[in-house]
Amino acid sequence: MTDSAITLYGIKNCDTVRKARRWLDSRGIGYQYHDLRDQGLDRATIDHWLERLPSDQLLNRRGTTWKQLDEETRSQLSESRIPDLLLAHPTLIKRPVLDTGTQLTCGFDDKTWQQLFN
Repeated sequence: MTDSAITLYGIKNCDTVRKARRWLDSRGIGYQYHDLRDQGLDRATIDHWLERLPSDQLLNRRGTTWKQLDEETRSQLSESRIPDLLLAHPTLIKRPVLDTGTQLTCGFDDKTWQQLFN
């Protein structure tokens, strides 16, 4: 099954992104891969994602990038500042982001993805 409308966003050295790519490949699901670090993101894409997903799902507060932010940035983060923060630090996005053209998911979960593609 090949569908150029499917885009997987991630970074190449992320284990979860690798697992997601293997999952898609093993099922013959075609997709475009977009590397957040190499290709970056634009504001329109981030805004679109935040319209479809709650910011607490999209913003990875467990990763290294979050921990490296200064305390003031982390403690004074508001909904209105999240898009700019994600634009400046795309590795703060919980990975992978899967856009099927009709649905958007964040993170990899085998059961969720099985339901998505059945």
